[in-house]
Amino acid sequence: MAGRRKGVRKRGGNVSVFEAGMLICFGVAWPISLVKSYRSRSTGGKSPVFSMVIILGYVFGIIHKLQSGTDIVLALYLLNLLMVAADLALWFRNRHLEKAADRR
Repeated sequence: MAGRRKGVRKRGGNVSVFEAGMLICFGVAWPISLVKSYRSRSTGGKSPVFSMVIILGYVFGIIHKLQSGTDIVLALYLLNLLMVAADLALWFRNRHLEKAADRR
């Protein structure tokens, strides 16, 4: 194929199976983390800065998908972003619960 570089996708091209696989694996882990955060009512072992960095990474992935052509992987980025944001929100809830318990 003359004029086309290897590894470059055309706008709206093929779905990256490996990118989708990565997001699916992360997508399986986030609900487990959410349930653990909700049930434990504790901030132990969690870092809000880490969650914010992960969210930023997903935002960059979403921007890339919007610029290079959207596919089903965009939905995986959005789903993962929502789960990490929910986990971050639970961290703040749990911190509030811990502070309230300390005041008693």
